[in-house]
Amino acid sequence: MTEYTGPGFEPVLAVARQAGGIAELLDVMWEHDRNNGPPPYVSVSQLRVMYIVDRETEIRMRALTRILGGSLSALSRLVDRLQALGFVERRPCPDSRREIIIRVTPAGREHLARVRERRDHLLLQALRSMPGHQRAALAEGFAGLQQALVDQPTLSLVAEEVLPVPTS
Repeated sequence: MTEYTGPGFEPVLAVARQAGGIAELLDVMWEHDRNNGPPPYVSVSQLRVMYIVDRETEIRMRALTRILGGSLSALSRLVDRLQALGFVERRPCPDSRREIIIRVTPAGREHLARVRERRDHLLLQALRSMPGHQRAALAEGFAGLQQALVDQPTLSLVAEEVLPVPTS
């Protein structure tokens, strides 16, 4: 792996580039696994939609468009394909007739669980080759990075986009 260090090089930038390099390696590994995995084939963009919707339990289409930074029409086509597979469902928003709510179906959650299980298996192979103290440090660092990423404005929903949690 290329090392991005040099005189006057900022350590935080070095960590950011290392994390980016790891993300790139993971992208390649995930893509290879996805292409060799069992059907149905779900594109990276479709998986991204499913991850976000699953994380939020359900989400307004407008909020999903804002988070992904794409156009509503392109996102609508992605959701159409996921709905045809039975992985997501659309329903009217309870407080706005102009809004649509997206949620992952049980079949979609099952598919995500299989994807995550396959990814876990691939990562376990690499992690088992690391010394325990490095795994512990990595776990602590990843927990901090995950929280920092979740706190980023691009991944956070504004209050008006958050749906009330059903009480029963």
